[in-house]
Amino acid sequence: MQKRSNAIDALRGYAILTMVLSGAVADTLPAWMYHAQTPPPDHIFNPAIYGISWVDLVFPFFLFSMGAAMPFSLGSKAEKGVPLRKLLFDSLIRGLQLAFFAIFIQHMYSFSLSNPQDYRAWFTTLSAFVLLFPMFMRLPSQMPTWTHHAVKVGAYLIAVVMLATVRYADGKQFDLNYSNIIILLLANMAVFGSAIYLMTRTRPWLRVAVLLFIMAILLCSTDAFNGSWQKALFDFSPFPWLYKFNFLKYLFIVIPGTIAGEYVREWFIRPASESGKEKEKPMAGALALLGVILIVVNLYGLFSRHLVLNLGATVVLLVCGGFLVRRAESSFALLWRKLFRAGALLLLLGLFFEAFEGGIRKDYATFSYFFVTSGLAFMALMTFSVLCDYFGWHKATSFLTLSGQNPMIAYVGADMVIYPLFNILGLLPLFFKFCADGWWGLLQGVVITALVTMITMFFSKIKWFWRT
Repeated sequence: MQKRSNAIDALRGYAILTMVLSGAVADTLPAWMYHAQTPPPDHIFNPAIYGISWVDLVFPFFLFSMGAAMPFSLGSKAEKGVPLRKLLFDSLIRGLQLAFFAIFIQHMYSFSLSNPQDYRAWFTTLSAFVLLFPMFMRLPSQMPTWTHHAVKVGAYLIAVVMLATVRYADGKQFDLNYSNIIILLLANMAVFGSAIYLMTRTRPWLRVAVLLFIMAILLCSTDAFNGSWQKALFDFSPFPWLYKFNFLKYLFIVIPGTIAGEYVREWFIRPASESGKEKEKPMAGALALLGVILIVVNLYGLFSRHLVLNLGATVVLLVCGGFLVRRAESSFALLWRKLFRAGALLLLLGLFFEAFEGGIRKDYATFSYFFVTSGLAFMALMTFSVLCDYFGWHKATSFLTLSGQNPMIAYVGADMVIYPLFNILGLLPLFFKFCADGWWGLLQGVVITALVTMITMFFSKIKWFWRT
């Protein structure tokens, strides 16, 4: 059995690289090149704008792939007899490590250290990046256990000293509340998503039941329910810098991801059935294309607010897909049928929820957003399964899979490596000036993303992975 799913890695890689791209483009592009709620030219957050763009799929796809990896990382350990309490404890430690990562990187970004940025800030940021390797990299197995612990503890102690003693921009001080919100959300998902998965591993329907109870609390979280225990539970947090109940809404993406991961893992461990595989090549290509078309159609329809047209086109496409997968024979086709049907259910549910809460939007996130993006993530995973695992396009997708295997490095690559180095060399102002107008702003993002990809691929190839 393969130890990893190339499709899941590719989906994670796509998510992390498009996350980098979305943050690296200039401010001169059309509205659909940014979060729907932060349109040009001012890019001021406006929750009254509804719809989603491709940028709004980036984070959900990453959350979905995080959930999809749980049956591999946690499920396989549980099957080998690792006690539940140990797996839960390990998940808690992982979440705390991610929370520390969120706080550390946010404080060590050069824009947090100096305003305007200077050489001290840039070199401090580069030093922090180097320090992250002993903190999160898996050290050589031939090293004694005590050496492993000593190196990691030493790295964390140095990081704490840096946080406490470094000089911050504008006279600011170290603040636990100043953290990277994306990583902090992932930390919460690592704890709560893992716990829910582990305790419902053999009863997936219970996972859905848990989501219904979370939905009940979220629906009772407005001021109209002041005085209720539901509102009190929603507002309660012993450590507001670390946890808020509101974070748990993203379980509506992570939990469907765990179900997708189980589908993929079942395909791995099931004896391969080659029956009908050759004659299913046309179907495979059609399904891969269909997955892409469904994503593009929904992005266009929801962003432009052609809601009825989008619903009609989606239904037609889903009916076509249903005919394609109805007579699955090979193990691949059986997997695609499961992914397609689950994705279709969630996508339609999200479109039926679209008018609720005013319309679909990423911020403040609506239930329609959770269901639609989860459904589209199923379609994306199906597409990558066809391309990576069925057709075996390993070289063509290696930049995605290698980036997906090292997402923490990819996430900080631009802010902690590319930008500081470009500034030290005096290149960044020239680069930004050259790419300041029109679609040159997209080239700016593409170049930065390509450099981050090369850095991440390099460390993945030499097996220097950051793990929590």
